Amino acid sequence: MTNLLGIDQGTTQTTAVIVDERGAMIAKNSAQLPALFPQPGWVEQDPRDIVRTVREACAPLLEKYEIAAVGFDNQGETFIVWDAATGEPVTPAIVWQDTRGQSVCDALASRVDLERLRRTTGLLLDSYFSAPKLKWVFENHPELRARAHAGELKFGTTETWTLWTLTQGKLHVTDPSTASRTLLFDMNKFEWDEELLKLFDVPRAMLPEVKPSAGYIGDVDFVGTGKPLPLHALLVDQQAALFGQACFKAGEMKCSFGTGSFLLMNIGDKPKLSNNGLLTTVGWNFNGHTAYAFDGGIFVTGSAVQWLRDNLKAIPDSPSSNDAAKRSSDAGVVVVPALQGLAAPHWRTDVRGAMFGLNRSTTSDDIVRATLDGIACRVYEVVTAMAQDAGTPPPYLKVDGGPSGNPYLMQMIADLLDLEVRVSAALEATAIGIANLAGLSALGTSFDSLAGNWKAEKVYVPNMKKEERGKKLEQWSRAISAVKMYHNPEGMK
Repeated sequence: MTNLLGIDQGTTQTTAVIVDERGAMIAKNSAQLPALFPQPGWVEQDPRDIVRTVREACAPLLEKYEIAAVGFDNQGETFIVWDAATGEPVTPAIVWQDTRGQSVCDALASRVDLERLRRTTGLLLDSYFSAPKLKWVFENHPELRARAHAGELKFGTTETWTLWTLTQGKLHVTDPSTASRTLLFDMNKFEWDEELLKLFDVPRAMLPEVKPSAGYIGDVDFVGTGKPLPLHALLVDQQAALFGQACFKAGEMKCSFGTGSFLLMNIGDKPKLSNNGLLTTVGWNFNGHTAYAFDGGIFVTGSAVQWLRDNLKAIPDSPSSNDAAKRSSDAGVVVVPALQGLAAPHWRTDVRGAMFGLNRSTTSDDIVRATLDGIACRVYEVVTAMAQDAGTPPPYLKVDGGPSGNPYLMQMIADLLDLEVRVSAALEATAIGIANLAGLSALGTSFDSLAGNWKAEKVYVPNMKKEERGKKLEQWSRAISAVKMYHNPEGMK
């Protein structure tokens, strides 16, 4: 039996899986990754913890299994800056959720060609991405800027940092999907963009080499045993999930649920720009295989359920939200779960959550149900935007991640979209996806065989009447307009 190792270096944990050549998961192990919140809007991690969790996730698996090839996916926009000579980090890992770069974006907005930025990168000028936060570091720590321009510092996302550390500086690499999340990369030419490097004051020498998403990259000793393994694949975690969900054809899309919801639609081998508030990103690029994707991130999903549990004490645990929602009488309560602003397709970081329609008979179950409905409405908004940009609705929506196990939420999404929702039978679609990509490179696995091996654990079929759907979406539309107006009384942006 030929085995593959997939490493998913996510925001809250690192998960490693062993997958056979057919893409079936044999074993998995995870290590939790803590986060630090030193002040409002700041989200950091200890770079050493990232490497530690990779080792801890892989170690027990590598004691039992022989590995033919490894794939490694990463958090995307989270980055670290470190000393090129010693390998010591000079910044924390500044996480994608961190908003300290917003002041940089505000300062640049009036003097940058935003349309050129969008055509080049597929992205918006937003602190979500790496470059504004890196510029913030240089502005607030001029000694680091001087060292960077003197060639003494290196930059990398979490996989770049980990691979540098584990190979003692032999590998300083990333892939096009990850580079396309920095605001420094030309998604059309697949290279770092000199104008953007100048705009964000980033010296080219500190950036990693951009390798294809699949193909032999180098040998890496992931657990310090002296037995390096061949690394064959690199992707951002959401692109790895798109691959793991076998969304290989244009128009196919997936939604990965976790802390947030991240929706990607394969749009084929040519980039297109959204007219509806979505991002365009590189899905993967290797050996003549290129996929671009529309990207719509919803920053609050699982974290909204945690808020119901921990802050409101409305449920004892996250799975209980399903039963609470079913007990609700649907008393007309609407919750906009914008606890960290509204991302795609609105891009209003100033907006916060709100509840509407409360009365003396409102129960905690009603609030739980309305929160799940609000999550479903956010998914509806992004899928609808993608369908409009693509010119055709997707044939179905593939989903994975913890909240995909909530029957009430999945049925509501199917009902609002009037579309089948197919829950992946693979619980670790992201880690399996990056392992499968490594197998495609190292073993010659085909796209067709991977697509044929994908299975749904459960399928939700829409059964809501058109009138009820229209009423719910109209209530949601009014609530969204109200929260936007509340946070921008001069008039909605």
